[in-house]
Amino acid sequence: MNSYSDILEDIISPYPERERETIRHAFSISYRTLDGRARENGHPFIEHPLGVARIVASEIKLDCASVAAVFLHEASRFSPGLLKGLPKGRFPEEAVGIAESLDKIAAIRPKDTGLEAENYKRLIVSWSTDPRVIIIKLADRLDVMRNIDLLPKISRERKATETILLYVPIAHQLGLYRLKSEMEDIFFRYTDPENYRAISNMVKAEEGKRSRIVEDFSETIRAKLEKASLKFTIKGRTKTAYSIWKKMQKQGIPFEEVRDIFAIRIILDAGPERKDEIDACWEAYSIVTEEFVPDTSRLRDWLSKPKENGYESLHITVTDRNGNVIEVQIRTIRMDEIAENGHASHWSYKGIKEEKGLAGWLAKVREILESGNRSGYEQASRFLHDDVFVFTPDGELRRLPSGATVLDFAFDIHTNIGLKCTGARINGKTASIKEKLGTGDVVEIITGKNQKPSPDWLNYVVTSKASAKIRLKLKEEEGKRSLPGKELLERRLKNWKIVLTDEDTARLCKKLKVKNANELYAGIGNGEIDIMEIKSLLIGSAEGGKEDGGRKEKPGLPAVPAPAMEESPESYIEAGSSLGNLSYKMARCCNPVYGDEVFGFISIRDGIKIHRMSCPNAARLIENYPYRIIKLKWKSSAGDGSFQATVKAIIGDSSLYGDLLAVVQDKGAKIRSSLITPRKGGRQDGYEVRIQVLVSGKKTLDKIISVLKKTRGVDSVSRVLQQ
Repeated sequence: MNSYSDILEDIISPYPERERETIRHAFSISYRTLDGRARENGHPFIEHPLGVARIVASEIKLDCASVAAVFLHEASRFSPGLLKGLPKGRFPEEAVGIAESLDKIAAIRPKDTGLEAENYKRLIVSWSTDPRVIIIKLADRLDVMRNIDLLPKISRERKATETILLYVPIAHQLGLYRLKSEMEDIFFRYTDPENYRAISNMVKAEEGKRSRIVEDFSETIRAKLEKASLKFTIKGRTKTAYSIWKKMQKQGIPFEEVRDIFAIRIILDAGPERKDEIDACWEAYSIVTEEFVPDTSRLRDWLSKPKENGYESLHITVTDRNGNVIEVQIRTIRMDEIAENGHASHWSYKGIKEEKGLAGWLAKVREILESGNRSGYEQASRFLHDDVFVFTPDGELRRLPSGATVLDFAFDIHTNIGLKCTGARINGKTASIKEKLGTGDVVEIITGKNQKPSPDWLNYVVTSKASAKIRLKLKEEEGKRSLPGKELLERRLKNWKIVLTDEDTARLCKKLKVKNANELYAGIGNGEIDIMEIKSLLIGSAEGGKEDGGRKEKPGLPAVPAPAMEESPESYIEAGSSLGNLSYKMARCCNPVYGDEVFGFISIRDGIKIHRMSCPNAARLIENYPYRIIKLKWKSSAGDGSFQATVKAIIGDSSLYGDLLAVVQDKGAKIRSSLITPRKGGRQDGYEVRIQVLVSGKKTLDKIISVLKKTRGVDSVSRVLQQ
């Protein structure tokens, strides 16, 4: 306790004794409440509020109520009801109010704010009647960043991201440049240590040169400044590593070409009136431009019109006698304090600690916070441009490259989740697997036990992990599909006494218009490729390389008919008696229903597959296998049969979803499943609805589609071929 008391006394030394006693009492409550609690490094937790209090009191220079609020807030986080139980009048009401607001903000999780700086600002303002709250939150975050190495890895990444996205832009907008620069540099050191070290070392290597430039500059103008009766200090200022790196990235230039790595500041001790300050700055400007060659195109006058956050200074670029290009910043002590510590320094600089001085500054802070002007925000480096930061529903942070989709996120969590992903809820709204993610999105992955990847998935991912896992699974599935056909071909080749070479396989693939050997085997296995045609092609090739494209004789039908399908629709189809008892099966590629124009295709294992004439595979089957095509027609009545079909509708408003389902049911169809997903492109805020139905035939399906097309708010309706 004694060592912490000494630290506290050092922190509160600038305050009057009455205020010191108030802060001591707040510290005492915090110390007792936090007793036994430790930080991640095992040190007592009380070190955190002490660190924040030091920043608030010594670096930002807020008032007694603010410092007391730091301790009360940290105590009440672990002791609910503490603030309400404080004796009335023991602490300033504003201190208790600030602590209450800080408690509310501490309960916010990134998934609640979506890491949107503007929304976060509004939330802080709405929960606080006192703008000091956000200043203390910035101090709190600075202490966290100073101790970021103590945190677990996942916490470090989340804190660093929150800092660059939320706190740095707010600190910049309020003009807390020193605080902002330190948080940026810590962020840079943690997230990109290699570039941080490289730039820091390059800056350090030129320290001697910069010192000589400052010395030569001072010697050149010191006498003239003194002759003009100006009181001044001259010092050098070097950009932070992060600022240098950011300029290199923005302008696409190497370190050597960054012009303003170094600047010289002339800080004047001018009279109390602003006119005196401005006159002194311009007089110093005249002396500098007389002695050095100025580049007037780079003059920046923030005296006549200060920046929105209060920044005042004159900037001019000059060239010295040795050819060094130097940026010179001319300002008064007051202006320099504001440039470093924002408006907080204004009331403390002149010793004005009355409510009036502080109230003026706080009013300015609130004005900045509540303004919708985002122009003061700086871009938060390539991490904002090249990456997106997404959260799980539990608040776990995931970093993904820009353009990443729901599918990328699913694979980033776990391969099995990616392989079974059917969609997601993004910020509570349903989304498809190809929906692109944005920074701050809270994503809950939806999976299905029967879901399998398709080749289209490769078009919906940008991460190498997702792409590799999808390709691996597709190859595995392709292998499974091709295995029966491969085994069948190997048995026949053995009977035919034919050895199949890689060159033979390549020729077969080319002739049969398939992509690879696995697709060839899969076609043999499902009966779409006739194994007798394989024999004909191989024998023709062996007899002189003649790959006769014509067919001299029609290969026979399979000797043993395939077993009957569980859902055989044979009672609905009339066919020639020459087919015997071959079973029928509806082709999944086009899902015919009673009444469609259809044809039959004789397969090896599945009997006759029934395709629609409009099937995407119809042209290929009819052209390549005319001898396996049979004409079919439906019987006059389908009886009590039911057929599966899928209808797709594009709507502008998700509230129509229920109406569409009601229309389908009213028309006598049974709904098996339905899905609504947001659309990208096309009509703004549009949705795609897919409804899988069981219908008695084409007439019912056509009637459903017709009614849906006439429904108000429906853009288009179509029948989907594949389920």
